[in-house]
Amino acid sequence: MMSRIRLPLVIALAGLALFLMTRSTLAAANCYVLSSDIGYVCDTNAPPSPYTEPPLRPDSTLPGKKYGRLVDNINVYAEPDMDSPIVRNAGDGYLWHSIEDTANNSEEGRLWYMIDLGEWVRAEDIKLGTVSEFSGVEVRTQPHRPFGWVLVDFEYSEAPGAEPGPTAIKLPRYTPVEVYGAAVDEEGWIWYDIGHGRWMKQTYVSIIDLSPRPAEVGPDEYWVEVDLYEQNFAAYEGDRMVYAGLVSSGLNRWPTYEGIYQVWERHLATMMTGAEGKIDYYVNEDVPHTMYFNVDIALHGAYWHDRFGYKHSHGCVNMPPRDAEWIYFWSENAPNDLWVWVHTSDPHNYFKQTETQVEFEGAGE
Repeated sequence: MMSRIRLPLVIALAGLALFLMTRSTLAAANCYVLSSDIGYVCDTNAPPSPYTEPPLRPDSTLPGKKYGRLVDNINVYAEPDMDSPIVRNAGDGYLWHSIEDTANNSEEGRLWYMIDLGEWVRAEDIKLGTVSEFSGVEVRTQPHRPFGWVLVDFEYSEAPGAEPGPTAIKLPRYTPVEVYGAAVDEEGWIWYDIGHGRWMKQTYVSIIDLSPRPAEVGPDEYWVEVDLYEQNFAAYEGDRMVYAGLVSSGLNRWPTYEGIYQVWERHLATMMTGAEGKIDYYVNEDVPHTMYFNVDIALHGAYWHDRFGYKHSHGCVNMPPRDAEWIYFWSENAPNDLWVWVHTSDPHNYFKQTETQVEFEGAGE
């Protein structure tokens, strides 16, 4: 009698397990109904990613460019020779120049860099910079869920509010992530489920989500959303997101002001200077792909730092150089010039209709 009861139970449990496995397989594959006789047919290959790294433009001015920051109060010479006339003293400040040429003075045993025509500095008087290799992504299809990037090298946790476990892998800065759910811990911090039961605290990631088009922007117009809270941006054609990445907006002392603006002037490269005679005096030569939108505040490439995802600027919206180049040439096709919407998002918006946790569309895939 007992064996007759157990057998149907085993069959039922096996059927349930098969159903769950099948549902999981269907969720992970592209499936469709071929016919009523055959049923589901699935392609088990992963679907193509909606996000792709932008290809480098054939006419890009970025490859091969070198920049350096001048040491304070150094002399600038007319020739790569210590006996040549001194053109000027550079003074002190945040002074960045393009490297136009190099020369090796064998008699002096010294390397020289030309920063402008007729202006040479000793190699020891300029610190060469490293241009960020990070870039955002082209968005091929509309995101099903929020996405973004890890901002610091950090291990994930296995639950909201928990410390990283002993087997957790440290995710490098700029690792791309998608968000499957979110929860608030006991201290009020938001944690994001980045898949496979891995959670990251909001302070370690920058998250982008679809935003409605501002009322001022027409259905066919081009616009860029700059989120001061998340320190990121998204580019749209009407209601369709086409690109996204990280930014560095103004530090608290020099804020980037919120509002809706339009680009009024463009430069493939331009000189930026400010605060002459003050402690924050700066010179940034050949700032690439500059788009002024609020008086002297601009979207532009920044070759002098790699702090994207954090405030770091003197008021402008700094972008990784490849992102600024993409936005510059893409927005040339705008019906009128590019709209720029600067605002501060509320990350708790996800929780307005829930208590402590929210799941996003596609969760569990």
